[in-house]
Amino acid sequence: MLWKLLVEYLRPHRPLLAAVVVFQLAQSIASLYLPTLNADIIDQGVARGDTGYILSTGSFMLLITLAQIVCAVIAVYFGAKAAMGLGRDLRGAIFERVGEFSEQEVTKFGAPSLITRSTNDVQQVQQLVLMSATLMVAAPMLSIGGVIMAIRQDAQLSWLIAVCVPVLLIAVGLIVTRMVPLFRKMQARIDTVNRVLREQLTGIRVVRAFVREDMETERFAGANTDVTEVALRAGRLMALMFPVVMLVLNISSVAVIWFGSFRIEDGSMQVGTLIAFLSYLMQILMSVMMATFMAVMIPRASVSADRIGEVLGTSSSVLPPENPVTSAAFAGKPRRGELEMRDVGFAYPGADQPVLSGISFTARAGETTAIIGSTGSGKTTLVNLMPRLFDVTSGAVLMDGVNVRDLDPDLLWGHIGLVPQRPYLFSGTVRSNLLYGNPDATEDELWTALEIAQARDFVEQMEEGLDAPISQGGTNVSGGQRQRLAIARALVKRPELYIFDDSFSSLDTGTDARLRQALKRNTAGATMVIIAQRVSSIVEADQILVLDDGRIVSHGTHHELLETSETYREIVSSQLAAEETV
Repeated sequence: MLWKLLVEYLRPHRPLLAAVVVFQLAQSIASLYLPTLNADIIDQGVARGDTGYILSTGSFMLLITLAQIVCAVIAVYFGAKAAMGLGRDLRGAIFERVGEFSEQEVTKFGAPSLITRSTNDVQQVQQLVLMSATLMVAAPMLSIGGVIMAIRQDAQLSWLIAVCVPVLLIAVGLIVTRMVPLFRKMQARIDTVNRVLREQLTGIRVVRAFVREDMETERFAGANTDVTEVALRAGRLMALMFPVVMLVLNISSVAVIWFGSFRIEDGSMQVGTLIAFLSYLMQILMSVMMATFMAVMIPRASVSADRIGEVLGTSSSVLPPENPVTSAAFAGKPRRGELEMRDVGFAYPGADQPVLSGISFTARAGETTAIIGSTGSGKTTLVNLMPRLFDVTSGAVLMDGVNVRDLDPDLLWGHIGLVPQRPYLFSGTVRSNLLYGNPDATEDELWTALEIAQARDFVEQMEEGLDAPISQGGTNVSGGQRQRLAIARALVKRPELYIFDDSFSSLDTGTDARLRQALKRNTAGATMVIIAQRVSSIVEADQILVLDDGRIVSHGTHHELLETSETYREIVSSQLAAEETV
């Protein structure tokens, strides 16, 4: 997977990579040429006392060194640019793919894991590319060139290269193979740390309310310790690698000097040649060391690439139609937002029993359809099927007579205003959150939506009004205010179908009643679907569906159900006396 990702996402950066290779080749040639010049200074200049030769050759070495530095800097610049571009493209691809996921795929991976994959995992692959551009490209050039130049200096000592390099490779290889599973564990445990931290930050009020700071501290400490233990084990192996490399390098140096001294003694080798040979051997071994350093990074980057590949390779279970019905197909036809469910059933993957079965009803334009039931009866799942956040496993959901599976997704969502059970506000301002419903809405339309949603009073009391800041998730406003702003956002959109998923539960009964009356006056002609826990929120609905154990057990108006439905009467009696709702 790592190779596949690199090939695909480095393709746009091929000119940069080509420049890296060219400049790394140039600086490698300069590095290989310097020991030969140094040998000439010793043998031709120092040994003969030729100061002019020393100065001229030394000046030439300075020029070569300067060129080497310039080439290395340019190579690193282009390599960094390619690596950063790869990281940007990978993060963009992950974000785009996650944006296509249905609720099923998001639940499968989990938000903490998706965050880790788009940040830490991408960073590992990005770092590999950067280090490859700066180290790995030059390593084979220096090692191959070093072997050739060393043999040119003295072929009889070259057997030391054939011994030292394999020893270094074997020693490092044994260490690297032990690090691979540790890196895999590390990424999984980073997911756990992110999950625990995210839960604690999101639920900080609950933690404090139940005085569970100590318990949560211990839970985080446990997850943190797990990561630390794996990181320490991997760190010890990594720390062991460099002493092993230096041990081989130093033994190799001693061996070259030892055996080279005998050749100098018998006159078959000059001192400059020995120093040059030693320099080339060091370059070869340093190249191997750079390659082994990369070998440390490759396993972790490979694990991260696999995790990234899992996200990019996962297709949404809610696929867009091959030949979608677009707005052109409705030209000249009124869009009423009429919603129909025909014998709908739904089961989660791997579940033994379906969550919903045999659901059939029609929510007509200009009418309010309410759905009520006990906790776990399947109300929220039913809501998720309406805007096609999930696909039904049997039956069909139709919008204005067209199966939602055949509609263009943007067209479908563009005609639905959904207020979820847990309203979410984005960081920004009141205005930016309302404009999420319709970016072209005027200020008058925003205030009108706020007035209908019973939110105008508290927004006007904010110091900056529509430009008052909203923190992430809307945590700087109360639950009821957050709920009303979410309703106003849907009203700004002015869709044909409104879906309120238990959206009035956090409102007091007076605000609830005023809001429903304002909605009735200002959304005439639209289809209204209300999922409710509170009976008082739906007593005026045109039809009420009573959901129990994933099935519609009865339907009718409030008064009809009081007479005909035992389940509905039980719900009513558990909240208030039946006569109080008449």
